[in-house]
Amino acid sequence: MTSIIPSSTDEVTKGTDVIQASGNSSPNQLVSDRIRSRLIEKGISYFANDNVAECIEPGELKELEDEVACRFRDLLTSLVIDIDNDHNTKETANRVARMYIHEVFKGRYHKQPKVTSFPNVKKLDEIYTVGPITVRSACSHHFVPIMGHCWIGIKPGSRVIGLSKFARVADWVFSRPHIQEEAVMILADEIERLCEPQGVGIIIKADHYCMKLRGVKESHCSMVNSVVRGDFRHDSSLKQEFFELVRQQETALSR
Repeated sequence: MTSIIPSSTDEVTKGTDVIQASGNSSPNQLVSDRIRSRLIEKGISYFANDNVAECIEPGELKELEDEVACRFRDLLTSLVIDIDNDHNTKETANRVARMYIHEVFKGRYHKQPKVTSFPNVKKLDEIYTVGPITVRSACSHHFVPIMGHCWIGIKPGSRVIGLSKFARVADWVFSRPHIQEEAVMILADEIERLCEPQGVGIIIKADHYCMKLRGVKESHCSMVNSVVRGDFRHDSSLKQEFFELVRQQETALSR
């Protein structure tokens, strides 16, 4: 990667001031710095499990992919791996960069899939569940896989969405570095925003490879958590019905 070095400290200071003030890009900046400047200017959080697509301009994803590949080559070199001659790792940095930006962490860098909602013309108000939906993420503490399933329960409100859209939104939300406790809250937020249900419940059961591959190396341990909102939270019978429907789905699938 070629670096362009300003000829004086004044130019550095001046350039930084302009970027911070206006969010305009500079040819001297890495694309990650340009994106970060826009996020800061707009007051948008860019934690590991935040979506930052709003501040990525056309063409910049490819630039970001190239930058990540360059950084990952540095990491491999620091791990004392001969990436120039090792046939197994020559292209690893490029593969990892594509994987992070467009697959494993696509929920950070790509906008939410289009989800069309429809009026609840028939005034449906009976609860239903969708699941198990396969979810894949990565632990934000160690960047190793989280893999599991989620179940979504809905008591319809004024609008409804297609069943497949729950899977698409769940995949988009989970395709970021996460801790499971926060992932379930973010997914609930998105579902409430999309279809305005009277009630929503979500259960997630997942294996965390930060416990399986390292540390305690406990291969049979998993995590289960849930969130209930609206009528599911205020009506204990509805909450119990949701959990019972999930149990029935699990039992039917295990046969």
